[in-house]
Amino acid sequence: MAHLIRVAACHASPIFLNARKTTDKAVSLIKHAALNKANLIVFPETYISAFPIWSSIRPPTENHSLFQRMVQESVYADGEEMDEVREAARSTGTLVSIGFSEKSRHSNGCLFNSNLIIGTEGEVLVHHRKLVPTFFEKLTWSPGDGHGLRVADTKFGRVGALICGENTNPLARYALMAQAEQLHISSWPAIWPTRVSQKEVEEKEEDGLKSLKKGGVNYDNLAANKTRLAAHCFEAKCFGVACSGHLNTDAIEAVVNDASQPDVVAETLRSMPRAATFFLNPTGSPLSTFTFKEQSTVAQNVEYLQNEEGILYADIDFDECIEGKQYHDVVGGYQRLDVFDLKVDRSRRDPVTFSETTRKLE
Repeated sequence: MAHLIRVAACHASPIFLNARKTTDKAVSLIKHAALNKANLIVFPETYISAFPIWSSIRPPTENHSLFQRMVQESVYADGEEMDEVREAARSTGTLVSIGFSEKSRHSNGCLFNSNLIIGTEGEVLVHHRKLVPTFFEKLTWSPGDGHGLRVADTKFGRVGALICGENTNPLARYALMAQAEQLHISSWPAIWPTRVSQKEVEEKEEDGLKSLKKGGVNYDNLAANKTRLAAHCFEAKCFGVACSGHLNTDAIEAVVNDASQPDVVAETLRSMPRAATFFLNPTGSPLSTFTFKEQSTVAQNVEYLQNEEGILYADIDFDECIEGKQYHDVVGGYQRLDVFDLKVDRSRRDPVTFSETTRKLE
């Protein structure tokens, strides 16, 4: 098995709520990264074809049409869009990890927040559905199951993935650590608002001193993403890539349109800090990363991508995952298997099981 791998993380926006065009863009990015000798190409959370940011800043009573569009522009795991992504992986000989909003064949309105890890022959290695949609995401996605808590054993190394807030779940992370994970993929949306933008709402004078009353502070998802990935890399002694989406103008326009408070929605979308795409090494520290300018084969060192689209690359040597295991192998020598016992149910959960029997007539 090869120990060296080049990983490409696509800090990219979808064509908002357009599965067909977003799939075409994903295929184009796969081919572009493959030309730059990438072995694994990673996409953000629900890249095909949107992340439902409207649920965080608009009341549910205003979002019926957006949910309908979300359902219409979500895709089946075995549908034509994912077939094209799988063919792109096969034709380029690359591994691909891609997030998508998944339709269910049991319901015309049930969606899952899902991720596929695809092998170099176009085969599905891991099909994961997010265990628990986080906060406002529950208005769009149903809970997944443990079926996808698997590490893909590839010719380049052992690759695992969790989606967004799942990287806060220590048991889900431990389940991947216990499968000798060497590279951990964490996928994220472009922004994750927990409060609308709050400007000064009151200004008053007291004893000649100016006092400002302001709204609460928005959740700093950029800092949180770094903390979570660094913790996992340090505990698992694995490499990590945080691949985040990019918020494009088409998404902003769609969410602002028809909002009852368009100025508040627009200001919130404008002021939220953007998530970043970056790599960490097995100590949780930043890894040397680079990009390629268009039509150039010369690498340019870049620490992370945040405010503009691009592909961030890192060259990884999985032998570097070994040394730290001497100090803290939390699934081996630094674990007490006689004290702790974790069981993970990886069966796929369906809403109904049908059986049919034929009885012989006497």
